[in-house]
Amino acid sequence: MAGASVILIFAGVVLSLITIVSLLIASMGRLNTDQIAISYNMISKKLSRDVQASGLHLNAPGFKFIIFPSVFTSMEFDDISCLNHDGVSINLDVTLQFQADPKHLYDIVLQFKDFEGYKKILYATGRAAVHDTCAHFNTTAFQSMRGYFQVKLLEEMKGTFSPFYAILRDLQVNNVRRPGDFETAVKDKEAAKENIKIAENERPKLLTQARTEYQKALKQAQIIKERADTDSNIILNQADAEAQAVRTRYTLETDTYAELKRKMQLSVESLLNYMAIRVIGSSKNDVYINLKSPAQIMSIKRKFSEDNNNEHDNKQRQRMTTYHLNNIFQTTQQKLYDGSKNFFRKLKDSTISNETKSLPIISCCSSMHCTIPIVSICDYCEKQYCSNHLTPCLQCNKTYCPYCSTNIDEILPCNITADQNEQKINVQYKTKPIQDEFIIQFTGYYNTITRSNYLTRVFERNHVSYEIIQRNNLLQHYPSDFDIVRFSGDEQIINALKKHPVIRAINSHRQILRYIQYSTIEEDEEITGNKRKLHRSPSNHIRIAESLQAPKLWKMGHRGAGIHVAVFDTGIQDGHPHFPNIAEVTNWTDEKNDHDTIGHGLFVAGVIGSNKECLGIAPEAQLHIFKVFTNNHISYTSWFLDAFNYAIIKKVHVLNLSIGGPDFMDQPFIDKVWDLTSNGIILVSAIGNDGPLYGTLNNPADQMDVIGVGSITVDDAISRFSSRGMTTWELPAGYGRMKPDLVTYGSFVRGSNLVSGCKVLSGTSVASPVVAGAVALLASSVLHRTPNIINPATLKQALLASAHRIRHANMFEQGHGKLNLLRAFRILNQYVPQASLSPSYIDFTECPYFWPYCLQPLYHSAIPIIVNVTILNGMDVVGEVVGQPQWHPQDLYGQYLALSFNFSTKLWPWSGYLAISMSIHQNASNFEGIVQGHVTLTIESPAKDSESFVQRSDLILPVRVRIIPTPIRSHRILWDQYHSIGYPPGYFPRDDLKQKNDPLDWNADHIHTNFRHVYEHLRNAGYFIEVLGQPYTCFDASLYGTLLIVDPEEEFFVEEISKLHNDVVNKSLSLIVFADWYNVSVMKRVQFYDENTRQWWLPETGGANLPALNNLLKPLGIALGDTILEGNFDLGEHMIYYASGTHIVQFPADGYLIYRPLNDQGEAIMQMPISPHMPQQRHLNLDNHENRKKHKIDIESIIKPRPVSMPILGLVESSGGGRVAIYGDSNCIDSVHLVRDCYWLLLALLEFTTSSRVPKLFLQLDENKQMDLPVPELERLNTSRLHKFSRVIEKNDLDNTTKQRKLPQCFINTPTKPSEPLVINLSPQNNIMRYQNHLMANEDDNIDTNIIIDSSESSSHLSRVFFNLKNPIFIPSLFGSFGVLCVFIILCRTRLYRILIMIIYGNGFYNRKSNSSRLKPMSKHRQYHSMSSLSKP
Repeated sequence: MAGASVILIFAGVVLSLITIVSLLIASMGRLNTDQIAISYNMISKKLSRDVQASGLHLNAPGFKFIIFPSVFTSMEFDDISCLNHDGVSINLDVTLQFQADPKHLYDIVLQFKDFEGYKKILYATGRAAVHDTCAHFNTTAFQSMRGYFQVKLLEEMKGTFSPFYAILRDLQVNNVRRPGDFETAVKDKEAAKENIKIAENERPKLLTQARTEYQKALKQAQIIKERADTDSNIILNQADAEAQAVRTRYTLETDTYAELKRKMQLSVESLLNYMAIRVIGSSKNDVYINLKSPAQIMSIKRKFSEDNNNEHDNKQRQRMTTYHLNNIFQTTQQKLYDGSKNFFRKLKDSTISNETKSLPIISCCSSMHCTIPIVSICDYCEKQYCSNHLTPCLQCNKTYCPYCSTNIDEILPCNITADQNEQKINVQYKTKPIQDEFIIQFTGYYNTITRSNYLTRVFERNHVSYEIIQRNNLLQHYPSDFDIVRFSGDEQIINALKKHPVIRAINSHRQILRYIQYSTIEEDEEITGNKRKLHRSPSNHIRIAESLQAPKLWKMGHRGAGIHVAVFDTGIQDGHPHFPNIAEVTNWTDEKNDHDTIGHGLFVAGVIGSNKECLGIAPEAQLHIFKVFTNNHISYTSWFLDAFNYAIIKKVHVLNLSIGGPDFMDQPFIDKVWDLTSNGIILVSAIGNDGPLYGTLNNPADQMDVIGVGSITVDDAISRFSSRGMTTWELPAGYGRMKPDLVTYGSFVRGSNLVSGCKVLSGTSVASPVVAGAVALLASSVLHRTPNIINPATLKQALLASAHRIRHANMFEQGHGKLNLLRAFRILNQYVPQASLSPSYIDFTECPYFWPYCLQPLYHSAIPIIVNVTILNGMDVVGEVVGQPQWHPQDLYGQYLALSFNFSTKLWPWSGYLAISMSIHQNASNFEGIVQGHVTLTIESPAKDSESFVQRSDLILPVRVRIIPTPIRSHRILWDQYHSIGYPPGYFPRDDLKQKNDPLDWNADHIHTNFRHVYEHLRNAGYFIEVLGQPYTCFDASLYGTLLIVDPEEEFFVEEISKLHNDVVNKSLSLIVFADWYNVSVMKRVQFYDENTRQWWLPETGGANLPALNNLLKPLGIALGDTILEGNFDLGEHMIYYASGTHIVQFPADGYLIYRPLNDQGEAIMQMPISPHMPQQRHLNLDNHENRKKHKIDIESIIKPRPVSMPILGLVESSGGGRVAIYGDSNCIDSVHLVRDCYWLLLALLEFTTSSRVPKLFLQLDENKQMDLPVPELERLNTSRLHKFSRVIEKNDLDNTTKQRKLPQCFINTPTKPSEPLVINLSPQNNIMRYQNHLMANEDDNIDTNIIIDSSESSSHLSRVFFNLKNPIFIPSLFGSFGVLCVFIILCRTRLYRILIMIIYGNGFYNRKSNSSRLKPMSKHRQYHSMSSLSKP
């Protein structure tokens, strides 16, 4: 036993010695004579600042050397190709010697990790320097000035290498080779010289021939001139005779009226009033004058002056009477102007000497006298004036005429003065392309001279004049990746620019217009279905920091310090007391100052970082104020691009964009947003104020890498104005994705006022800075984390995973739910880099959250349902999906669900997409039940600096759907989505011509956006609706009862027309069409005029593309006309409003038509009063101004309507059993600007098309009045650019017409093979997006402020690093610990431990006894028996 103990002790000692030696070995390192290095401790993650030279070095255990050469290293650029000043490609070889500066080796390692990374960046920088230097030399100079080129290249490289602490020498340029085309060009030049000599010899002969032809032409011209003179003399004599007769008649009339004026002692104005009364009295027809009644205006006055005395009332009444007399005079003059212009001028001239004092007249021009082509409207009296004679109100940004502006306080106070502390903000955005201005994007960042050389060469080769617009801002001297160029947008030059190797893209330069309307917060509206109810808004206001419990994080020391937040808006006021932490204020507009005179940008900045009174969420965050909108609410895409580049240079952490618009095709803007997020900037943007309509998301908030924010009220209900999803840029081929990402308080939020104090605003532009401030606060709490986890994906994951689900709201209203700041703080401080999915699960049985998917079960043979899932990659800015996603059914029934996947193999920046197409297997045609399972996929990203393995994240997406047996054919409806086109990309006007304030059709016309109420009514009636995103050639007509075509703007393939006719006649497919207006003359009137760009926006088609629709219906003998009808009519017990619809001009003889008397709205628009200097601006007077609270000027108030009985509804049954129903207006089923719905009419038409009976509603139909005769085709607008946006037609370059594109192939859903049924844990602990219930509790929202939650992060990280097989001291330490344990066990099992005790405590240890001990002494005999009893089992 003793011998064995000695052996074990000896082994332990040996192992301990091995441990010590291993530690010594792990602490030593040797460098060669040509090496220098910095030591890096792999356990503590610390980098030494000391540079170590060659030799043997002793450092802390677990270190490694980051080695750099101590001598110069060669770098070669073999066969590098660059473009010279002439645009010619030159090939050359460059070699040089470089060395990393040892004095800055620490900084080099921090930036580039190791020598290989350092060498790569130097190589890339060197290539860029070669390109920049080449651009300064022409082709000849490369041969004649090679030495000078080498010197310039050395200077350029030293300048570019200096920021990287690189020492450069011995640069050599070799093998300069000019292209073969250049040599050919030299030979061609010599040949051209010979041809010139030949031409010079031929020149005298050609000159003689030209002179002869010239003399002949002169004689012929003389003959023509003499003949024209004779004809003109005859015409002049006739004209003089007619003019003399007219002058005689007008002179007699003038003398008569002058005598009448003299005898009656009238002024000119009084005489005109007398004449107007005579005209009105003698007119056989009614005369309508567009005036407000004095009683109505006086009632408005009395509303603001009830407390005034009688004297003031009399004075006010007298002033208003004078005003209306002048108004009557001017309006009457406008009506009598037609045909009497010269007469009135003569009358005024003849009586100028007898002018008497008359009633006060407004001295400014009206629309009748206007000589300036820009006409504006007084916001009070609604009359047109020259813009030079209108006075703007500095408080409410409205304009008033001279009379109204002098009495503004008495007539109508602006709404800002009512209560400056409680306002509602309504922000709308529009974008317009600027004519002949383009943004040219380059593949990299180049200086001004280099970019100019590239462009100059292309334009000069194509002989096109151009102008590079200078941008006077902070970045004008920095390299840039774009230029603004003005030139005629010819396709030839655009194609030449696109072929240039350094030009990435060419897009139109766009102007961004923002309209801000403030109003007093009194009541909020909520729309439910087609009814509107009002509810009183709460009186309490939201103190946003306290509401989000931000003070709890402030007490823990997290106040946003160290985080830089950029605010892109209208600027800020200098010296405002709320903002002590402003890092800088920059102006990117063309205005001279950066002051915020609107107050919007200042309020946004206050919500984020105000430090007094109305506190912001992150009061210590550094604010970077970017003024990108002028005081007139105008901006340009180029302003944003430069400002975005500057934000990247300044390395801000968070960027707030309280802006947005429907134009998701402004490609330069979208590209730059990607650049922002790829550089680690967290972009937060407002989702829009266009609610409660669906499909109204604004860009860039609808992008995957941006945090899109919606608004809720103080009661945690979705704000009525908050825009709803789904995203529309993925339609019509698929479905939109879930947006907004989350919601937060945006109603009645308290923030900084313009000068001082606080005010209350509402809008998603308020909710966006709330989230931006929360992101800044959260980011400041993890600044200490190593590695840095502050990036767009990580913060977005934390916000979405912590969001609190709102009851009774669906995913397209609330996203992931309400912002929960404290829960996000908890998740972020426990965060491990990973990937996640949004939404984190799919459950078609959970209503209302998964609306609209939860309303309709799945069944066999249906068009696949598509769910778009966003992949968020928190591991790195780049990543990839490894392999294919897999479908794992939970049981045998789960195999009935067939899934196919379309996904982005590369994830950038920070995100990607996963589109899941769901269909049902044929074996489940009679199955009913719920099936579930899960989808798995793997995401990988490059390894971090301290790791050698790639980062990997395994994702699980639970899926749960309900399956029913396949419905009968008559209950299945097919919705045509393929033939709908909206804004963007082109100008597609609204279907209701009266809606001037919202003229663009941009809601996608989808069954789940602006036709969502149609979907719900049809589902409640028992119908099943499927969305067709392909041509008609891709569906089986035998499966469906009715095809529903609503408001189509797209053309139709010839194959589609033939197939649909065959389906209706031979396969009993029924058809329902809801059309809209179309008239070329009206289309030319409803155009935009942009006063800033001097450009007209022409529509691409009407409310619907009736020429294309007529081609589709022509085989059925049906055609629609171009008369635009409007009005109310009765149909049975129902009242219908017909808003800008069309009528039927051809119909089969065996069909039935409904005639109703309606107004010719097109004729009324064409006859409206028009300014002689603006013949194209009639439509601008349909509404009163953009303020929706004012009364609209209806067409009927200007032109007396003339009802005409027209056929608007037609029903017919084909010989094959298919039934067709045509109705000329879709506005009554469109949720946008809905006046009176007609869902009941749609259900009645479906009853007609899907059954063999005629509904009671149509039992009393008007008979067909022989409308089966052929009619001429409708005229098409020759300026339409529909071919640019169409999927059906394209431009024919040969004859400048359009031709049909190739019919696309039908998409066939190929599902992946499911795996064997398997049940696994769906909630792994490391998954940030756990599968949770639809309502999450709030019990974890309280945080103990005395506990530092993230204090264990560093220790846990060190533990993971130490217990790693790659750690060089882990194995020796393990053996050493094992040896020490063995020695301890042996000492305890033997009496050798007494030796150690005697050495430490002496011989008296066992005889020592405490005086206070209560233990009794025990004899050796009793000790023996006690110990032996313990050893028994």
